[in-house]
Amino acid sequence: MSLQRRTFLASALAAPALVRAGAGAAHVVVVGAGFGGATTARALRRLAPGLRVSLIEPEPLHYTCPFSNLYLAGLQRWDALAQGYAGLRAAGVDVIHARAEAVDTRARTLRLDNGQQLRWDRLVLSPGIDMRWNAIEGYDQAAAEHAPHAWKTGAQTQLLRRQLQAMPDGGRFVMVIPENPFRCPPGPYERAAMVAHYFKQHKPRSKILLLDAKDNFSKKALFLQGWKACYGDMIEWIGQKDDGQVLRVDAARLEVETAFGTRHRADVLNVIAPQQAGAIAAHAGVLDASGWAPVQPESFAARLQPQIYVLGDAAQAAPMPKSGFAANVQGKVAAAHIAAALLGQEPPSAPYSNTCYSLIAPGYGISVVGLYRAQGGQLHEMAGGVSPLNADAAYRSAEATQGQDWYQAITQDIWGLAA
Repeated sequence: MSLQRRTFLASALAAPALVRAGAGAAHVVVVGAGFGGATTARALRRLAPGLRVSLIEPEPLHYTCPFSNLYLAGLQRWDALAQGYAGLRAAGVDVIHARAEAVDTRARTLRLDNGQQLRWDRLVLSPGIDMRWNAIEGYDQAAAEHAPHAWKTGAQTQLLRRQLQAMPDGGRFVMVIPENPFRCPPGPYERAAMVAHYFKQHKPRSKILLLDAKDNFSKKALFLQGWKACYGDMIEWIGQKDDGQVLRVDAARLEVETAFGTRHRADVLNVIAPQQAGAIAAHAGVLDASGWAPVQPESFAARLQPQIYVLGDAAQAAPMPKSGFAANVQGKVAAAHIAAALLGQEPPSAPYSNTCYSLIAPGYGISVVGLYRAQGGQLHEMAGGVSPLNADAAYRSAEATQGQDWYQAITQDIWGLAA
């Protein structure tokens, strides 16, 4: 691993320095136990052991979106994606399995679907995404049972896997890809590669059609090169200017219609719908007209409700991508700011970083890195880059290994039991 790559990884996994101390009877409530929320809860307990921290999460296990594409390819077991909460409980976090239903910002209370009402001194929202149903005509929640989005790891992901397994050799897999912003910018293109890997092994006469609402995407040149090298002409990508934008979906017929009126039929149809922040963020009054939460970049406090922090996919934090790595870093910075405020200390300043690995095939990885800093009330990208084109097999193999190492390190950092 290069020195630059090690620097990015270290900055993401190391919590900002802060004097550990008690925080009296202060109570921080965190909604969502994914990469952003679970990170924040754990970091708060490290930084201020006297602080009461409650983590609200309806699901008994968290299934990670990173590496879920590998599950579709048959390269990752389903249970290997599951993260439990024993490590968080051991760290002193009160994990409550319930759904957050309403926020009262004046009373500083959060109502749960089990009838419980929690009083908070600071509230952290990391609710992930919701689909914008009917943003594409005909694609609603019922349609997703025929043409899954599989963009929240769970039943939809398993449904898509079953559909791929049932598809005849020589069939066509069609993926609909939305405009920016959406969760995990390189995710659809890694998914295409992982589906192609599965087809190459089990259904080699099959084809993949990608219909994209934009003309550029994360690591585009690297993906195009990798697809060609590993899968020949199996994958066809059509961008917006060449009639890739889908306007209508007929899920029952597994058919889509593009902006130019072209109709495409699929044997398996994967519609990655446009997205917005999870519903509780709207209830809390932290979203603007974009459907995402604008935040103060120094702390990730919401611009519209500064006593509430919004992290991860729900935050409007461009140029940082909506990735698990970014959410982890944001959670640590937000925790440091919250702890400092409650302890009467000066908050630290910290750069933000992101590294995103994508697997093209077993032993063939690519990546993008970025370093960001808050300046003048905005986030700015200070440095970054992608894997080199035309790298040799050893380089690609090393990046595939680094991606696996990253996943193991970050899941242990967030959900694992302390050593």
